[in-house]
Amino acid sequence: MLRLALIAFSFSAFSCKSEEPVKPAIDMTDFVVPPPKEYTFAATPFWADEFEKDGLPDASKWGYDVGNSGWGNNELQNYTNANIKNAHIENGILTIEAIKEQLGTSNYTSARLVTKGKNDFLYGRIEAKAKIPAGRGNWPAIWMLASQSDYGTQYWPDNGEIDILEHVGYDPGVIHASVHTKAYNHVIGTQKTATTTLDKWDTEFHLFRVDWTPDYVRAYIDDRLYFEFKNPKGGWEQWPFDKKQHILMNLAIGGNWGGQKGVDDTIFPNKFQIDYIRVFALNP
Repeated sequence: MLRLALIAFSFSAFSCKSEEPVKPAIDMTDFVVPPPKEYTFAATPFWADEFEKDGLPDASKWGYDVGNSGWGNNELQNYTNANIKNAHIENGILTIEAIKEQLGTSNYTSARLVTKGKNDFLYGRIEAKAKIPAGRGNWPAIWMLASQSDYGTQYWPDNGEIDILEHVGYDPGVIHASVHTKAYNHVIGTQKTATTTLDKWDTEFHLFRVDWTPDYVRAYIDDRLYFEFKNPKGGWEQWPFDKKQHILMNLAIGGNWGGQKGVDDTIFPNKFQIDYIRVFALNP
């Protein structure tokens, strides 16, 4: 009887203990991933050019890349230095103009304006209101490059490129935004990019924008998001965008991409027009 009583007691004790809720050894709330931070930007730009004064672009804000080296893409134009034929402001509009004319070994002249050494910045919202030129063989762009060489052994692509706007004339109305890094670039076919189509791209001005933050690069047209590249957190080969960059604006002719279907010489003079460009600081 004593043995049966002990068995009964043990069973009763076990049954009571099993009814208690089992506490998890690990609190799973510790593993909840917080949503990505949504960044905000200053309401007014810390740097801008409204292109209000007629003549050459403001030399305190813009320099020039010059020459006919092909610029890594077998481009056909010769970029000139502060030549009012190729870059001029009139009635509040900057015009970058490609002209069919001989200069050196090139059959075309154009301009490539840069803010390097005049506005080099880390993070921000970049807005440009622009009208894109039509014409097979042209290749207008507004973009950014690193202002220094901090990573790798090659300036490009190791130090990164952010493309705010690219358009090739043989593919009318298709707008591109991209980033290029050592791990992700068009040379090895891994570039991070997106395209969208745009109505009245060559007859009306549109707002092209990039938001550049520590966690993502996003591109918009007329405030419509169409491209996002999130920081993979995998090192500088994937994300070199934690160093200062500068802005470039140019109208290229021909090249590996822009010239894939040849150049229509009836399009010249060809005009890429910019109403303004503004840079807003990233809020803390």
